[in-house]
Amino acid sequence: ALNLTGEVITTPFTFASTTHAIVRCGLTPVFCDINSEDYTIDVNKIECLITEKTSAIVPVHVYGNVCNVDKIEKIAIKYNLKVIYDAAHAFGVTVNGKGIGTFGDASMFSFHATKVFNTIEGGAVTYRDSLIKDKLEAIKNFGITSSETVEYVGGNAKMSEFQAAMGICNLRHVNNEIAKRKIVVERYISNLESIRGIKLMQNQKGVESNYAYFPVVFDGYKKSRDEVFEELKINNIFARKYFYPLTNSFECYKGKYDQEDTPIANYIAKRVLTLPLYADLPLEEVDRICKIIKM
Repeated sequence: ALNLTGEVITTPFTFASTTHAIVRCGLTPVFCDINSEDYTIDVNKIECLITEKTSAIVPVHVYGNVCNVDKIEKIAIKYNLKVIYDAAHAFGVTVNGKGIGTFGDASMFSFHATKVFNTIEGGAVTYRDSLIKDKLEAIKNFGITSSETVEYVGGNAKMSEFQAAMGICNLRHVNNEIAKRKIVVERYISNLESIRGIKLMQNQKGVESNYAYFPVVFDGYKKSRDEVFEELKINNIFARKYFYPLTNSFECYKGKYDQEDTPIANYIAKRVLTLPLYADLPLEEVDRICKIIKM
């Protein structure tokens, strides 16, 4: 809908769909490294990747952590680039009181069943320019613009009535969902914050979190990430190596990209584990998970 061409700067520390979407649009992803504090795109490394072919930046609000939206906005204005945020993890997040969907030219949200707010499956896009509304409406409906006209190569991206009804039901509970998740996160922190070799995600200034994920980085811990993963699995606790592998090392892109070009993302991907997190997770279960990790 934004008529992008050429190259798009993004990060490989994300879910497969971010990179796949770029490639499926006939664009070339150019991978920028992440910063080691909040795992979002390193804004200090974006400009050196910009070429005459660059048309957009696709940053990712990883785990609900917010990218440096102000710096990205300045870069975009300087080089006349579009900004499309992957906000799949960030529904309900605010930055200095502003909703996360108000930044950039567009933001993409996931309403998958695992998200803080869900419609079982589906998603949404928010956008700055209302002029692209009609185009988006057509693209999600096979590109059809009237009963006898198909202007775009579209697809079937319509949300079903059942999914919409599910979303309406869930939306009334989303604030309570986030509040309960916060309690679970605080319990994890109290158990793990003083453990040497375990790095926890830090709160971002001015950001109201949605507590979507609880990532733990095992860096210099007595056990590796993979060892902890297996021990939890033996005890019927299913954590996720999220995100591993990096999208720039996927088999389908073999030989096209080099994960060594994004060393920090590569380093974190090999050490990060997201622990179970949902609103009704018993605090006793959180304690059990942490006990196994500390054994």
